[in-house]
Amino acid sequence: MKKNLVLFILFIFPIVAYLFFATGVNSFMFLPTVTPNVPDLAHWKSLDGTAVTLNKKITILGFSGTDILKNKGNYFNLNQKIYNKNRDFKDFQFVMVAPQGTENQVKEILRGLKDLTDTSKWLFVFAPTNEIQNFYDALKLKGKLDSNFGTHNVFIVDKKRNLRGRKNKDEYKEGYDASSNPDLYNEMTDDVKVILAEYRLALKRNNADRQI
Repeated sequence: MKKNLVLFILFIFPIVAYLFFATGVNSFMFLPTVTPNVPDLAHWKSLDGTAVTLNKKITILGFSGTDILKNKGNYFNLNQKIYNKNRDFKDFQFVMVAPQGTENQVKEILRGLKDLTDTSKWLFVFAPTNEIQNFYDALKLKGKLDSNFGTHNVFIVDKKRNLRGRKNKDEYKEGYDASSNPDLYNEMTDDVKVILAEYRLALKRNNADRQI
């Protein structure tokens, strides 16, 4: 009992206190699961031909659609408000699902982002549009892809491939509108803090268990 109290004071209480003061909008201390067991996408290839996986990564997942350059403001919003603040977290990544044939548009987006940041964790994977639709349908979301197989919304997927968001009787939120500065700056910033703090807490607890 005494040992557990000491562990709480040393490792858990600081994280809880951080979440309390850092999350002005989100009252969750744990971000609920909206969709469990999201399929992996390692069978699709990125620009350099390598596979990208959602396993053991905290992923911001998006669907670019065919008109990527038309929505380039979304990527710069995400870069400034979410990516730059969290890219130093070891297992953090951005993954955008793009239709095959949009590779040149993606290259132009990445060239622009490289002037602002290290883009090593900005990842685009390419797939046929019918496979993109099937993958999105497997997420079991209320929102739909548009006619270009894209959406302004981006999603948080945890290391176990669960899509996380807000899900209770007063609020439901499955994604975050990349075209909305308030949505990114307030709600998504809060929710990313919660999910990262969850893993920091788990890491601290594991380290503490090994030391006892």
